[in-house]
Amino acid sequence: YISAQLFGCLLGVMLANTFFEHSILELSTKSRDGLNIFISEIIATFGLIFIIFSTLKDGKITVAISVATYISAGYWFTSSTSFANPAVTIARTFTDSFTGINYLNTPTYILAEFIGLILAVYVLKVIYK
Repeated sequence: YISAQLFGCLLGVMLANTFFEHSILELSTKSRDGLNIFISEIIATFGLIFIIFSTLKDGKITVAISVATYISAGYWFTSSTSFANPAVTIARTFTDSFTGINYLNTPTYILAEFIGLILAVYVLKVIYK
């Protein structure tokens, strides 16, 4: 499942790079570091996981719409631009556009995403006991 997500994300990056006349794959030089961005990515991931599990009972369409809406909004309300998924983070190291992330910042993003995941699972367990 993770490899399928990563493949899909990489394919998306390659297509977007092509659309905007960039090299099909390129390393990003976009620095995304700082405590503000780390915290922002924790919140982005927390919210994504929370939205997914909170809407599961309402069916696949509701989950899909909720996730799409949340990620779109998260792009604007978080300083990290809401990657919220390690596969997205890894793939975005391969675009030197405004959406990219320098590979040196990638591990910090992934750590923040795991922290957001753990916090969301904890809160969901407390709420839905």
